[in-house]
Amino acid sequence: MHLTIHPEVAEALGAGQPVVALESTIISHGLPRPDNLRVAREIEGSVRQGGAVPATIAVVDGVPRIGLDDDALRTVAEDDGVVKVSVRDLGTLVARRGHGATTVAATAHLAALAGIRVFATGGLGGVHRGARDTWDESADLTTLAVTPVAVVCAGVKSILDVAATLERLETLNIPVLGYRTDRFPGFYLADSGYGVDWSVETAGDVADVMRARDDLSCGGGLLVANPVAAQDELDRAVHDDVLARGLAAAEEAGVRGKDVTPFLLDYFHTATGGRSLEVNVALVRSNAVLAAGIATALAP
Repeated sequence: MHLTIHPEVAEALGAGQPVVALESTIISHGLPRPDNLRVAREIEGSVRQGGAVPATIAVVDGVPRIGLDDDALRTVAEDDGVVKVSVRDLGTLVARRGHGATTVAATAHLAALAGIRVFATGGLGGVHRGARDTWDESADLTTLAVTPVAVVCAGVKSILDVAATLERLETLNIPVLGYRTDRFPGFYLADSGYGVDWSVETAGDVADVMRARDDLSCGGGLLVANPVAAQDELDRAVHDDVLARGLAAAEEAGVRGKDVTPFLLDYFHTATGGRSLEVNVALVRSNAVLAAGIATALAP
């Protein structure tokens, strides 16, 4: 297997201790420099705070790495040659020995190969606005449909078509659990305006669902929707105004496909004077702590 597993992560997996996978696209493409390196370390610290071992995943020098040492983490955060890599890109990038920051899809895929069952991120990818014409849908959805990993996130980014994304999650048999909520979160907002069918109160409840799904051979992954805390969410009026202007700016600039998300995240950061970055960091850290609790409850 062409994977390099950090010794701390390998030891934890071998001993049946809790491990939480973390994506690296947020480091290279989701957060501005130099904050990205600092925040990446803080997120790993949040996993440790929750009692688990962090395993940030990326491709460095053509090698998929499960857990990054400081040099590799710095490469992902600072090297201009780091590309955003989904599952379909992994083989090509590895063959060309490049650097890649893994999306939710690629992170989940590599985590499952390493035997990691729980993964924390910011927001799940989904169906983009206008997908009826563009067919623009994130590979996060189809990957999660066949990958046995629980993804803890703050719902999907509000730049997406939330209703269509929820429909696709249902079609793909991906269960959605609201963590202490019956509303589906909208990343910067605690409530996207849509509900969820099932809610759970504890990390142990999520672990119970995962075990039951294993026993029933349900296959695929699980989405745990953890809303951003009320005191941390973006003001809704500000959010709606910035989103409308950001979508218009992306259209005018001809931004398409996988470039839309980083463009709009950067637009939000600039338009809100950095407030959106604060929200982003707060929700990812919250998700990391919850994921650590789930991994701990799932451990033998």
